Amino acid sequence: MKGHILKVLWIFFIFGAISATQVLGADLGTIKERMKDRLPTIKALKVKGVLGENNQGYLEFLGSKRENEPVAAAENADRRKVYQAIANQQNVALDVVERHRAVQIRERADSGEWLEDAKGNWYQKQ
Repeated sequence: MKGHILKVLWIFFIFGAISATQVLGADLGTIKERMKDRLPTIKALKVKGVLGENNQGYLEFLGSKRENEPVAAAENADRRKVYQAIANQQNVALDVVERHRAVQIRERADSGEWLEDAKGNWYQKQ
């Protein structure tokens, strides 16, 4: 049941149906804008194979190349804030939200993106 609630909450969050005050107060709008602004850079880094999505719902560098590291760090920090707010709202542990979001990310990933499965194995989505 909690998994279903988290999925619905994320769908509403992604499509903007939840107002800023319902999840993180006025800060959510700011976070969403920052994430939107970073998206082209993150997508480019994924295409280049510099970044992948780990099994906890965060960006991870795939090798020693740390191109645009501040962008990845900022994205992960904002994701953590959103995940924590959802965990607090749903009265679940942060790692439950993180794992659930990682599944959603894997499902929505573009072909060619690097992803980490639940067992810690990295693969390139076909």
